[in-house]
Amino acid sequence: MKLMLRRDGAEKAIEILAPAPACRFRSGESAEREANVQTPEPSVYSILMDGRSYDAWVEDMPDGSVVVLVGGFRFEIEVRDPRRWSPRQSGRSGEGVQSLTAPMPGKVVRVLAAPGDTVEAGQGIVVVEAMKMQNEIKSPRSGKVLSMAAREGVTVAAGEALATIG
Repeated sequence: MKLMLRRDGAEKAIEILAPAPACRFRSGESAEREANVQTPEPSVYSILMDGRSYDAWVEDMPDGSVVVLVGGFRFEIEVRDPRRWSPRQSGRSGEGVQSLTAPMPGKVVRVLAAPGDTVEAGQGIVVVEAMKMQNEIKSPRSGKVLSMAAREGVTVAAGEALATIG
């Protein structure tokens, strides 16, 4: 499972390769790492990694972000799963320029709109094939296609920009 983490304006990908307790993960392009993660009580994590022990307290915030306390330091982190739809991310009611991103990794099989085209909310823009299923990616709102990054036959990663709507 790949997640996008944002802290202090910087975004970084983390890929969970195996879940707790014998967790394996990769951060960005770095090598695979291992950690033993236990949950002695809700929202408290005991982590053993690289021969060091850490205790982490995690608090879910109303805006969907989390606050993590580790070793006396406080980190505010926004966690986004690119595979999941979120009304905040889709911007259905927003104004201005909006990016349309791939909700999952896959291959672009059809591009249904071109730069300059006028589109309606919910209109198909790009078709991405993932696990032998075709998923039509729809415009989050009415507007004009300002740019189209998606190209037929190209593989895209989850969260990768496909088009911009203005």
